[in-house]
Amino acid sequence: MTTETLTPPATAAAVASSPAPEDLRALALRHGLSVSGARPPLPVYVRELWSRRAFIAAFATARLTAQYSQARLGQVWQLMTPLLNAAVYYLVFGVLMDVRRDIPDYVPFLITGVFVWTFTSQSVLAGTRAISGNLGLVRALHFPRASLPVALALQQLQQLAFSLSALAVILCCFGEFPAWSWLLAIPALLLQSLFNTGLALALARLAARTPDIAQLMPFLLRTWMYVSGVMWSLPHLAASGRLPRGLITALEANPAALYIDLMRCALVGGFTADRLPPYAWATGAAWAVAAFAGGFVYFWKAEESYGRG
Repeated sequence: MTTETLTPPATAAAVASSPAPEDLRALALRHGLSVSGARPPLPVYVRELWSRRAFIAAFATARLTAQYSQARLGQVWQLMTPLLNAAVYYLVFGVLMDVRRDIPDYVPFLITGVFVWTFTSQSVLAGTRAISGNLGLVRALHFPRASLPVALALQQLQQLAFSLSALAVILCCFGEFPAWSWLLAIPALLLQSLFNTGLALALARLAARTPDIAQLMPFLLRTWMYVSGVMWSLPHLAASGRLPRGLITALEANPAALYIDLMRCALVGGFTADRLPPYAWATGAAWAVAAFAGGFVYFWKAEESYGRG
């Protein structure tokens, strides 16, 4: 005995009379309609993003203001967090492991490295939460989704700018007074900002598709920090001959280590230009441009998928 599935006459008539996809497409074109949320061409997308620069700046400032609003010390934690980290690293690496013996001006050396590294690590972590942490905004409004990771990277730059004034005071307390070389910190921070923004854009797309990235990222960042010379000196390690030259070259080309060394060269008198790796500025610029351009295009290619599913 067989069972046949019959289509009701009304349903069959509706199916037969429904317009073909080609007819719907022609109808939409005739009336100037477009797909909601469709990815625009890259030049158009860049113009749309630029037109929302006021929103990006306001969003970044609002997030920065609200970040520690529930804490009693409020915005003081923007400064206290990297300082407390520096104190722990000084105890472990400077005192217990006695790394300070081989590095002149170890406290300015360490504090500068911690502040610069915190800028990169917090930008990366913010990027992993850019889409998932703002799903309500993404689903409610139409705007270039790149606005979110760019705004969060800008928030971290604003936080670093707030902390740099305190860093300058700390450096002066340890005998590192303002000099013309301090002006080199400006291009170094601009290159690092471009690099951080590119990373935030790339990780925003990855984390939007695979939320587990946000859970894995703290472990990857901790490993990256240890190979970036935040607490120890890459030039001293190279001079000691304890590692193969090829590995030392790879560590020196690490973008986080490059930006840390560029800032140390600008701010710490004992860290002179001869301690920088060859072509440090050119390599830092190449990393910044490649990361920003690559991260931006990579994020743009998935524009239609954010907030769906």
